[in-house]
Amino acid sequence: MGAGRTERFAPAASLVNVRAGASTGTRLVERAQHGDRDAFEALAVEAVDRLFSAAILILGDRSMAEDAVQEALLRAWRGLPKLRDRERWNAWLHRVLLNACMDTAKGVRLPAIELEPWYSVDEHGPFETEVDARDEVSRALGRLSPRQRAVLVLRYFLGLSVPEVAEALGVPLGTAKSRLHHALDAMRAEVEADRRVAIQGGVA
Repeated sequence: MGAGRTERFAPAASLVNVRAGASTGTRLVERAQHGDRDAFEALAVEAVDRLFSAAILILGDRSMAEDAVQEALLRAWRGLPKLRDRERWNAWLHRVLLNACMDTAKGVRLPAIELEPWYSVDEHGPFETEVDARDEVSRALGRLSPRQRAVLVLRYFLGLSVPEVAEALGVPLGTAKSRLHHALDAMRAEVEADRRVAIQGGVA
């Protein structure tokens, strides 16, 4: 990468026709760490749709999510040589994305979340019992803070284990458990508030 050059990596919407299945093996990470742009772009292609899905759930806005993913990939390219354990590439990349999302969200009033039509409540952890409709999930997520959204996205939308969530957040396991517990409590409270309003004949 030449000095003064602005590097960009394609956002999810531009990768529809890119060959799927790019390897995320340690060999690609190692090559990318040594400046192999093609290796890094292969890693980015494999990860970008997952990153974009997470970013849009955290930020609630497609343009902001694209910006956050773009920034995360740029930070990952620049910071990759410092990654000591190549096996932890995905967890490290998730952390880079979360930091980019938090920076994007600073000083901005985030819009409500609108889940895509393909979203199925039955496939996303406790929401099948705690929240029984996509609209309720959308409203509840939209009222949480970006940090609360982030821990729920990692656990229930990306399907990470709690230890993996802790690693992605860069916090001890106990802290990750606590954050997840408080985020779920906050989400339940929002859903219950909506239901009380509905029962009283109001509009949620």
